[in-house]
Amino acid sequence: MKKVTKIYRKSIPLFLGVMALFAFNSCKEEVVKVGEEKEASYETNPNALATLIGQNGKSDQSLFEFKTAGEFGLYVELTKPSAAAVNNSVAINEEVLQAYNSKNETSFKMFPKELISLVDQGKFSINANDKKSSEIKIRLTSNQQLSEAETFAIPLRTKLADGQSIDYLLLVKDVSKLPNADKSTGIKIISCMEVNDTNPLNNLSITLKNSGKPLVDMVILFSSNINYNEQLGKVMITHNPNVTHILENKDKYLKPLRDRGIKVILSILGNHDKSGVANLDGEAAKAFAQEIAATCKAYDLDGVFFDDEYSSYSYYDIPAGFVYPSAKAAAKLCYETKKAMPDKLIMVYVYSRTGNFGGNNAISEAPAGDYVDYALHDYLGSYSLTNYYPGLARTGWGMSSGEYAQGRFPSTNALRNIRTGGYGAHMIFAFDPNRSNFTSRQKPALENIAKILFDDELVFDSSKKFAKDW
Repeated sequence: MKKVTKIYRKSIPLFLGVMALFAFNSCKEEVVKVGEEKEASYETNPNALATLIGQNGKSDQSLFEFKTAGEFGLYVELTKPSAAAVNNSVAINEEVLQAYNSKNETSFKMFPKELISLVDQGKFSINANDKKSSEIKIRLTSNQQLSEAETFAIPLRTKLADGQSIDYLLLVKDVSKLPNADKSTGIKIISCMEVNDTNPLNNLSITLKNSGKPLVDMVILFSSNINYNEQLGKVMITHNPNVTHILENKDKYLKPLRDRGIKVILSILGNHDKSGVANLDGEAAKAFAQEIAATCKAYDLDGVFFDDEYSSYSYYDIPAGFVYPSAKAAAKLCYETKKAMPDKLIMVYVYSRTGNFGGNNAISEAPAGDYVDYALHDYLGSYSLTNYYPGLARTGWGMSSGEYAQGRFPSTNALRNIRTGGYGAHMIFAFDPNRSNFTSRQKPALENIAKILFDDELVFDSSKKFAKDW
């Protein structure tokens, strides 16, 4: 992407049989309290599939961060209209968490039950001939004692009349003690920085006058690499000297960002050998995903950004551990990485083989929206991503990205489209207040972002302008 030079998903069949009337009647009488391990059951169209969907469009699991208190919405969605009205409920079920931890080799703990409230006891309804249920609301409160560094889980289940179940794992972080960069419109500004040239602390220099918030919500460190280690016979993450210095001195270069609520993302990019983000076989993808997760944990990173460039792929005589390069293989790596660290962000560049995980590129395990959190358009790109990342809500689309070294800035109309179109992100690449075009080109572009996306005024603090000091 250096264009300066250029959870698993589970859908369950629902059966209509002679017990349908009994199921509907019994579920009306069932009272499910928070923390109880029993749920009512129901039946609908025999050929339908049912899934629990979060308010962010993700099925089976989501990450939800809240301060002081928060509310998360869930729905039951069917692939075909229900043959009859359904009344049922969702309940907390710790078996769901035990099974998840066992399957994925994770160790998430239960969020304290006394801090959870299932509104109306988790009840929901589906009208006859409808496919989507009423909203199931989960309210959370903070006790100010939970560690902001730990991710907890709320395991949920609703049962079918034949004994099968639909599960959902809501991962929860209580960030009440942490600052955040959230702004009124909810749009995220993602600063992708070429750290070979630029100090990431420069993102502290741009804030908003009225809200006092940082303009930037996330910083991508561009870039670490995927490389093949011949001696070990496997792919590994490698860091060039610039990235290494920043990571090994994270208290100096990254903690000040996090202290302002700015998330830090590590980019993973090809590096001129036969390995890349789009040619690992299933086992290699799983192993590399585990290494990514370990790296994020070691350096307190908030996620990764995959970019399929600069790999010297093999198209003939494919070596062991690799497959023919494809978008499907890239999607598989993203999926495995999300499984390895479901409480972290997975971001992709809408370019090359990370640019389309839909249609023939889709993997069978899950739609792209379940394992991709943000898809960031190539410079000034603004076309619809609906068919490219099925299930990814518009809040995860990064539209009309700018390139601040080459001077490729979005128009005011493009920024207004982000604001009015319900899109959730905008990327700026190679922002640097030390560059000669800062006053004439970069600063006016940032002022447009502040004004159009946030109804605010940009403040540039020159005392927070940092040179590369390593």
